[in-house]
Amino acid sequence: MRAVVQRVLEASVRVVASDGSSEQVGAIGPGLCVLVGVTHDDGEPQAAKLAERLWGLRIFDGVDGGPERSVADVSGALLVVSQFTLYGETTRGRRPSWSAAARPEHAAPLVESVVDRLREVGATVATGVFRSDMQVALVNDGPFTVIVEV
Repeated sequence: MRAVVQRVLEASVRVVASDGSSEQVGAIGPGLCVLVGVTHDDGEPQAAKLAERLWGLRIFDGVDGGPERSVADVSGALLVVSQFTLYGETTRGRRPSWSAAARPEHAAPLVESVVDRLREVGATVATGVFRSDMQVALVNDGPFTVIVEV
């Protein structure tokens, strides 16, 4: 599993309908915006490890001003959005290949498992809607963005 993690002041996700209308389905204040990609070999162990890493990732400023605290330490929230394009292959040609991205029937339960595991440890988690046309808005704090792979 692969995640792009951004420390945010706020983030939200809207689902866009075919008629162009949209509805906000998730929003958070300070915390982490997490785009999650799943590949073919991923399973429950990777979902558990990703949730653990997200909850404990120390990228929030501490008393000395450096990244010393986790989202758990600062009582932050997480916005988790499925993002198959994180496994896009762009080394050949101009059109990305999505062959490394897991099929939806494999990926959806694993993204949900990450969310469930975060909620089990007490995290406030908002989500997008799997396989929907979504618009993610955020205010990156720092900016601070890292890639997490498990």
